Amino acid sequence: MAVRDHLELVVVRHGLTSWNRERRYQGHRDIPLLMPEAEPDLERLREALAGVAFDAVYCSDLTRCRQTLTHVLADNALELQRASPRFDARLRELHFGDYEGQTWATLKDDIGYRAWIDSRGQLATPGGESADDLWARLSAWLEEVRDEAQSDGQRRVLAVSHGGVIRELRRRLEGADFWGDVVGQAQGRCFTLTIEENGWSCSSSSVVPAPASATW
Repeated sequence: MAVRDHLELVVVRHGLTSWNRERRYQGHRDIPLLMPEAEPDLERLREALAGVAFDAVYCSDLTRCRQTLTHVLADNALELQRASPRFDARLRELHFGDYEGQTWATLKDDIGYRAWIDSRGQLATPGGESADDLWARLSAWLEEVRDEAQSDGQRRVLAVSHGGVIRELRRRLEGADFWGDVVGQAQGRCFTLTIEENGWSCSSSSVVPAPASATW
């Protein structure tokens, strides 16, 4: 397969919420950002992305991601004109089903919960999703991103999403462990995708915000 091009996919996690602070599973619950406590992390992300031009902008449709995107692009009217954000439910967090709103402390002795933990995402949460379910919707979204990047000549794409989404992307694209480190609030990864005629692969991945010495 002949290599056609490369695409930088920058995927960042939403800012701090009250449920993050309480260590509750959020999943598809529409929890807003915790302000003003979320502002320092959001500001660091905004500054890191201030000089970066994106050809397309995607965002989970949940409030905490919408608020994060608004803050990150608050001073960039030109960016919003160039790439109007598209809100997509496929970028939502893993659906934790019956576990949403609960904490590890309240669930740790539950047999079903322990089985889910031990399965490393292979089992679905009660009333929720498995890791394969999450990947099914993420991979469908990625295929559309790839196709549009090829047809429109896009080079860099931003997506505002969730910690579990970034973890699953790292697992599938980098071979990272399912229970590996989850990125912090208002942080993420920049994936360099090699786009080919019949597919794509991840050639590199780096942290976002990038270290002070790094360049885009």
